[in-house]
Amino acid sequence: MKIDLTETTASKVNKALVQGRRAIGTPAVGMVLTLVIVTDEENAYDALKAANDASREHPSRTLVVIKRVSRSPRDRAKARLDAEVRVGSDAGTGETVVLRLYGEVLHHAQSVVLPLLLPDAPVVVWWPVNAPLDPAKDPLGALAQRRVTDSYAAEQPIHELTARAATYTPGDTDLSWSRITPWRSMLAAALDQVAAKITAVEVEGEEFNPSCELLAMWLAERLGVPVRRTISAGPGLTAVRLESDHGPIVLDRADGSLATLSMQGQPDRAVALKRRETSELLAEELRRLDPDDTYAAALAYGVDRLGETSAAAVPAESDEKPVVSEAQSVAAKKTAAKKAAPAKRAASK
Repeated sequence: MKIDLTETTASKVNKALVQGRRAIGTPAVGMVLTLVIVTDEENAYDALKAANDASREHPSRTLVVIKRVSRSPRDRAKARLDAEVRVGSDAGTGETVVLRLYGEVLHHAQSVVLPLLLPDAPVVVWWPVNAPLDPAKDPLGALAQRRVTDSYAAEQPIHELTARAATYTPGDTDLSWSRITPWRSMLAAALDQVAAKITAVEVEGEEFNPSCELLAMWLAERLGVPVRRTISAGPGLTAVRLESDHGPIVLDRADGSLATLSMQGQPDRAVALKRRETSELLAEELRRLDPDDTYAAALAYGVDRLGETSAAAVPAESDEKPVVSEAQSVAAKKTAAKKAAPAKRAASK
């Protein structure tokens, strides 16, 4: 069931929710949390579909906040709220409210969302795209116990990790971290099977994929060894190679679906390691509402520090040397010029 409301208020939206539940014969509220999705019109459909699929595991009230850009100064000065209320089969196992904000109300989205939150239920805010620099200080993020971003959707995903580390607040998380959960589980299980000392690690994956950096930082922080980041054609993460005093341990996934685990003295094993849909990643994050200390530790390790412990990221199986930075090149030229100066003066005499 769908109810459209034009130029409405939060109070009228609440009344429409009650009306919709009564109309379909389910007056009781059985949701376990409120999920607030902050997105744009372009990505709203995919985000809402993922949330509806995740609601099968976590029945929730989903509030989709879409900030519409006004074209004229007159429209920007006028505050307006349109809403679409969905209950029953149109809203998964919970209920959905799509809120479109215009004009001045764009800057006060929290005043619209606050009256619609489920009482005494946790709040999770998810930014599929265009996440704020500091989610915890965002007006909507301040309402939540859990704040979910996705650095993979950023223009500069690797730089986004640095920004996330600088502004991290307990309760922050990222879907790029959720994507490597099966990899972390498989690698931890493999290391439990052998009593070996890890000496070096290589993480291989496609370029501009923050999940690769997060996995590398997690391994570097946990194992305390150099981690080399190499680039492949993908898709996503393709391989992790651990060097140990008992031989190499390799988890290789070339096709994005089936991986092979190779360990010294043991037969190779096929492992299901498929790339997961956004709905599965979101459902995983909704299972826990407490701070993720492991994510915080990996994020705090830092992308820059990761670069210090290994060679710069170069294509896999390549003998190329790390590219010297512009500053290093200028410094080298100045040093060479100083050394050559005495020789030039002597020659001129």
